[in-house]
Amino acid sequence: MVNTAYETDPQHTAGPAPAASPWAAVGVSALEERVYQAVLQQPDAGAAGWALLTGASPAQMREACDRLLTLGLIQSPDSMGGLRAIDPRVAIRALIRRRETESELLAATAEEIATAYEAGLLREEPARLIEVASGEGAIAARLEELYARAEHEVCLFDTPPYLAPPAPQADLQADLLKRGVVSRGIYAATALEDPIILSRTWKMMELGEQARVLPSVPLKLLVVDGCRAMLPLTASAAGGYCAVVVWHSAVTEALQKLFEMAWQQAAPLGRAAGDGELSEGERTLIRLLTAGMKDEAVARHLGVSLRTLRRRVSELQERLGAASRFQLGVRAAQRNWV
Repeated sequence: MVNTAYETDPQHTAGPAPAASPWAAVGVSALEERVYQAVLQQPDAGAAGWALLTGASPAQMREACDRLLTLGLIQSPDSMGGLRAIDPRVAIRALIRRRETESELLAATAEEIATAYEAGLLREEPARLIEVASGEGAIAARLEELYARAEHEVCLFDTPPYLAPPAPQADLQADLLKRGVVSRGIYAATALEDPIILSRTWKMMELGEQARVLPSVPLKLLVVDGCRAMLPLTASAAGGYCAVVVWHSAVTEALQKLFEMAWQQAAPLGRAAGDGELSEGERTLIRLLTAGMKDEAVARHLGVSLRTLRRRVSELQERLGAASRFQLGVRAAQRNWV
């Protein structure tokens, strides 16, 4: 009589689930794995011998061998004999690379499908197009999320007043640049009159930000990957702010085009000159002038009088043989000072 005590013992009816085989990750079934192992260990056994080793029927064996051939784990018969296994170090790496390629294609397809999905939602519920963030805390949280989701590029218009404290946003920009995401910024000259904003901008440029300047920009704006945008909606007299987040739509495409048009018109923000060409004070002066700042703002930033500032500008013009400040900027650029 067969002892069935073990089978009926409640303590043994539920054991731990068997661990998933790593072969499953590359699309190899348990039977195909056993057949492949049999081919590796008994290469001369043939289909009949492998069937005995694995407990597979002839039909299952044919199906498993066809599948292993497709996966590149075994090779077709040749004049030297029957099926042979391919070196696992070669075959398995090739299989993994193929799976990775398929996964990347699937991910790209998911992005395309998601775009269609979002478009469908917007048609059904246009209110999904925008999300309003009210108050400093809510705006800061949405900025953090937008920066975290950036994958390719962030474009921004920077001009006072500010929707959130500049320090946290600077940290978000720094993290973005460290991740290898492209960052392009167009700054209003009035924004750069603030020494804190100017210092932050130069720091971002050192980290890799591409910065340009215009006398003024049309609005404060952040565009992420060309498909998500954030811009101010209202600013109360009491200092409370309200911003709107716009999701992928014709609106975000138009905002991206607006940025590109302004980018073409903007002037590159001055960078430091090479060592030995200018003093530290002259390097700072050149950068402030090329940023388009007014004399009063430059003098205030440098801590000098207007008379001293204009004397220094005159000395730089004489040094470069420039008859005007425009020529000064051109010749400074020619010498790679800006």
